[in-house]
Amino acid sequence: MKVVVTGGHGFLGWHLRVRLRAFTDHTVVAIGRAEWDRLDAELKDADALIHLAGVNRGTDHEVEHGNVRLAQMAGRAVRDSGQLSCVVFANSVHAEADTPYGRGKAQAGILLADSATTCGARFVDVVLPNLFGEHGRPNYNSFVATFAHAVVDEQNPTVQDRQVELLHVQQAAAALIDVLGPEHPEMVRPRGEYTSVGEVLEALRDMHHLYRGGEFPALTTQLEVDLFNTLRAAMFPRAYPMRPASHHDERGRLVECVRAHGGTGQTFVSTTRPGVTRGEHFHLEKVERFLVVRGRALISLRRLFHDEVISFAVSADAPAIVDMPTMWVHNIVNTGDDELVTLFWTHTLHDPLAPDTFAEQVRPELGGPG
Repeated sequence: MKVVVTGGHGFLGWHLRVRLRAFTDHTVVAIGRAEWDRLDAELKDADALIHLAGVNRGTDHEVEHGNVRLAQMAGRAVRDSGQLSCVVFANSVHAEADTPYGRGKAQAGILLADSATTCGARFVDVVLPNLFGEHGRPNYNSFVATFAHAVVDEQNPTVQDRQVELLHVQQAAAALIDVLGPEHPEMVRPRGEYTSVGEVLEALRDMHHLYRGGEFPALTTQLEVDLFNTLRAAMFPRAYPMRPASHHDERGRLVECVRAHGGTGQTFVSTTRPGVTRGEHFHLEKVERFLVVRGRALISLRRLFHDEVISFAVSADAPAIVDMPTMWVHNIVNTGDDELVTLFWTHTLHDPLAPDTFAEQVRPELGGPG
């Protein structure tokens, strides 16, 4: 299936492409502002359009009419497409509100539904609550992103406390992908987790305090895992590598590897021959720790759909911890002359039916690490 995604380089668009890469073999074309003139041509042989492009910042006129204008342009391309079978719209719960953003989203949905009907395509309205997750832009995508960056920078953001429904952006992406199948209603409303703005800030502060002190917070609920991964994304790469507590006496050395507050976890120890690479994959939500306990290694990471590779040279001579951020491809290479011994820890028990591990190379242009 060929899927065209407008707004494909934005917050939700990036997460949607990550999930499509992980779970499907669809051909995915991301259309952003720079590629908008390609939309008509890309839809000519596409199976589905997922319309994410929108405007949520600006004057009232820019927000309301910007969303309508994008839907009008996408609608024209849909009507001219010829063979498109499905149009999916990332709508918002705010479409029910009499605000510039709400009115713009509501009108955009009507325009896209009319265009889909005209060309004989199914239309699915996916109504999303407040989204949050890794790599959201502070002061733009989500108050959670704003708080995460503020906590990392040791700032005290102003809180206007209220109840809020939060949905992790990967779950929003899952809903958008699920409706590509034929057996779905015309409207889908994924449900998030109800919490408060103040509780989110308090949770992020507590997590950051423990984590910077060398300890994992309790990760006993999905919301806790998602908030922690959002926080870790805001910390990466500045906070790494971390230096674990190390104790020496005449017998040798003891290094603290993992201190975790509740939940489950699993520890692995691997040996790696000189020059050999492990990894070359990414995770969607797994918290994973690398600690070299013998030998030397190079740990390299690349955020999906980005080119920059970030590397950490680590050695058992000066124990260092690197925790893998979610949705970053990573590997570890034995750069020494002797056997490498590495401790790996994950916050969940390994499930062979759902391992949350997806193959991808850190340096695909080289066929792997150089």
